[in-house]
Amino acid sequence: MLLFLDTANIDEIKEIAGWGVLDGVTTNPSLASKEGKDFKSQVKEICQIVKGPVSAEVVSTDTEGMLKEGRECAKWASNVVVKCPLTPAGLAATKVLSSEGIRVNVTLCFSVNQALLAARAGAYIVSPFVGRLEDINEDGIEVVAQIVEAYKLHDIKTNVLSASIRTPMHVTQSALVGAQIATMPYKVFKQLVSHPLTDRGLQGFLADWEKAKAVLTSYATTTKS
Repeated sequence: MLLFLDTANIDEIKEIAGWGVLDGVTTNPSLASKEGKDFKSQVKEICQIVKGPVSAEVVSTDTEGMLKEGRECAKWASNVVVKCPLTPAGLAATKVLSSEGIRVNVTLCFSVNQALLAARAGAYIVSPFVGRLEDINEDGIEVVAQIVEAYKLHDIKTNVLSASIRTPMHVTQSALVGAQIATMPYKVFKQLVSHPLTDRGLQGFLADWEKAKAVLTSYATTTKS
């Protein structure tokens, strides 16, 4: 499963990219505005750091507006994926953009039926929102699992991206049900590497090494004498 960051913060992206495990980024104008930069320059900078897919979301709500924005976004870098909402207008824009060779991430998906529509429109990625489904007392991971299964049954190539990830467990569950991608905030990505037994084991190793060095130093001193 590919691991994406959901952010527009350059420092966060550089840090995780430095681990050698960052596959892509999802972002939008709202996230970029929090960084005090315009969306275009922010996306272009992200695309220089991350070689994998970088989803850039349109803000128009009508098909023509989405097409205009999507075509412009696609020119910013070769790894830009245009993000369109799962609405009738968004599906129509996805159909046209995908026919022009522009990859589209259809976002705000909450059901298998919506995911089937996104795939028929030519989506490269569909993004079911796990956390937001749980907000209304629905099983977000189960919806992801159903979409994965439906796509498998019908040999649909659209990638399933688990979005609205709020905990490391969401990442684990997304991987186990077969999602191809999970995108998450910086905080959750950092939590993936953390485990108390890893910390305890490292501390024990370092303590043992210090003891071993002390013994070696004492032996070397005795030998010289």
